[in-house]
Amino acid sequence: MAKGRNSERREPIFDAFPEDEEEKPRRARKKKRTAKRKRASILSRLVYWVLMLGVWGAVGVSIVVAYYAAQLPPIDQLTIPKRPPNIAILAEDGTLLANRGDTGGAAVPLAELPPYLPKAFVAIEDRRFYDHWGIDPIGILRALVRDAIGHGGMEGGSTLTQQLAKNLFLTQERTLPRKIQEAILAVWLEHKYSKDQILDLYLNRVYFGAGAFGVEAAAQKYFGHSARAVSLAEAAMLAGLMKAPSRYAPNHNLAAATQRAAEVIEAMREQGFITGPMAELALAEPAKPMQPKAGGTINYVADYVMDQLDDLLGPVDEDIAVRTTISAPLQSAAEKALRDALAAKGAHYDVSQGALVALDPDGALRALVGGRDYAESQFNRATTAKRQPGSAFKPFVYLTALEHGLTPDSIRNDAPINLRGWQPEDYEHRYMGPVTLTTALAQSLNTVAVRLALEVGPANVARTARRLGITSALDVNPTIALGTSAVTPLELVAAYVPFANGGIAVAPYVVAKITTAGGRLLYLHEPAAGDRVIAPEHVAMMNRMMAETLATGTARRADLPGWPAAGKTGTSQDFRDAWFVGYTSHMICGVWLGNDDNSPTKRASGGSLPVVIWSHFMQVAHAGIPPAPLNGGVWMAPAAAPNVPIANAILNFFGGQGSGQAQPPASRATPWAPPMALGQTPRRRSYAPPPRDGEGDGLPPASIPNGGEASQQAARPFFGLF
Repeated sequence: MAKGRNSERREPIFDAFPEDEEEKPRRARKKKRTAKRKRASILSRLVYWVLMLGVWGAVGVSIVVAYYAAQLPPIDQLTIPKRPPNIAILAEDGTLLANRGDTGGAAVPLAELPPYLPKAFVAIEDRRFYDHWGIDPIGILRALVRDAIGHGGMEGGSTLTQQLAKNLFLTQERTLPRKIQEAILAVWLEHKYSKDQILDLYLNRVYFGAGAFGVEAAAQKYFGHSARAVSLAEAAMLAGLMKAPSRYAPNHNLAAATQRAAEVIEAMREQGFITGPMAELALAEPAKPMQPKAGGTINYVADYVMDQLDDLLGPVDEDIAVRTTISAPLQSAAEKALRDALAAKGAHYDVSQGALVALDPDGALRALVGGRDYAESQFNRATTAKRQPGSAFKPFVYLTALEHGLTPDSIRNDAPINLRGWQPEDYEHRYMGPVTLTTALAQSLNTVAVRLALEVGPANVARTARRLGITSALDVNPTIALGTSAVTPLELVAAYVPFANGGIAVAPYVVAKITTAGGRLLYLHEPAAGDRVIAPEHVAMMNRMMAETLATGTARRADLPGWPAAGKTGTSQDFRDAWFVGYTSHMICGVWLGNDDNSPTKRASGGSLPVVIWSHFMQVAHAGIPPAPLNGGVWMAPAAAPNVPIANAILNFFGGQGSGQAQPPASRATPWAPPMALGQTPRRRSYAPPPRDGEGDGLPPASIPNGGEASQQAARPFFGLF
């Protein structure tokens, strides 16, 4: 049994034996290789699909780019659009008055700008400007992400080159197609132009708000001087406008503009464009916008100049500079005089508008105000509005009477008159009886003016007015004596110039010279020897009569210390228009006041506010200039000859014929030469008085209704000057 037990067969049990020590590493390595192969397979598949997606994405992008590129003109035919021409309107001394044109200012080369000005734009708008090739992929991606999460249209991510491409070639719409075209054009610009050329184009084309395209227009608009002279703080404020011109405009939101400018300055310091002390100084003294000039009436001048350019040059296709005859200080003085008077008394007289024109004796326009506030109304009342001049037209009537043999001492009767139911009356509804022409004009007696118009003929009065410069249509009837035919302020003031310059007709002008931006002369005003339109003796007579208007007549409130002056007031029917045109040997100035709807004022007459405005302006215009006598002298009748009986003199005074011993009235043939002002040269052309033809509605003096014997001409001696 023992043998049998020992001989029993046993099967081996492998799990019971310990594992071979060398087998373990092999199995681990095998597992790692298997896992690695699996990972490699996944990675390779991922890489494959990424590559495939990239390829297909590139194909898709290429197709999209090609599609939108096809919407553009052929790249090889692209050219930079020509910048719209700018018209710089300059004062007589060369200072800028205004810019006209689509850009609002001239182009300024990059080299002429302060170095910190372009750097301000680079710092805040495109700090990688000098490193990229037209587009900034990171910036574009950032903008696309912002779009995707619902922040609105395409914003941000644009380089300066892209912004330039948009301004040069594309619209301002914010869409993906426009953004793609913008990127295509930016790459083309970078390929064709240098960085400095691109920056030059950018600074002179980008929009700064308020109608200003380009940094020069913006600097003039907001700071009142050229971009060549901007400070660091001003440069930062201009660069800050790019984010939102309307929101950061310093003249509308100074606080926001200042805060944005501080961000620009900090960006410039971070990028090393300026030093720390420069930044601190700019932050301590932020830019201040130019205070707008009240009403901006210089724009009336600019509009008038633009109207003249069509005749002088025709179409303008390049930047030009127009040197005018306007004096900037006088323009400001004219604006202030009109504005202050209307502010103080406009409501009292129920007057809402006015105009002022000032001319030199040669016709050069020195100041022109077409309304109280250009921002409220661009209608130029000085050059366009036609209003009745009232008694301001009477000098043409009296000049015609002088040319028909009368003198300032001739007697006419101030008495009621009735012409087929028309009964003109004097301002105060009282009559003075027999008066000299000097008194009649100084006191603006209507009945005498009408009698004179009838005596010489309304047609002759109209001819006289036209000879002196009135171009508007005139009603050739007795009412012409009272200024019922409408004229413009510029037209009326220009017609007074011959009274002031010794009798020479002029054509008013405002443009003295036109040059290109490079200095090439395009136009130069050539002074012309004007025609003599008033005989010298009649100039002296008119000076005598109109000087009396300021001494004792309707314009006695005029105040111009030390200067001999003359002029005439005017008030139209129902006080709708109030005028005063006055002159010295130095300047002629006219003022009109009224309402645009032609409604009556509250008894505003030519001797009230217009005379006050005239005085305030003329005091500034004559400041520092030595007083000078009126050109042509002033007529004064000599004392009666001692052999003339007193009774005969009295008879002559009241219109009788006398004994025939008194000297006859002055005639056109009487030789006479007025003293010349210093520096005055004889005119080349001679004067031929108009014929005395009875054309029109003229009647013999004795036949004028209600005229009586006092309407006969007094036989008075003529000559005498003082």
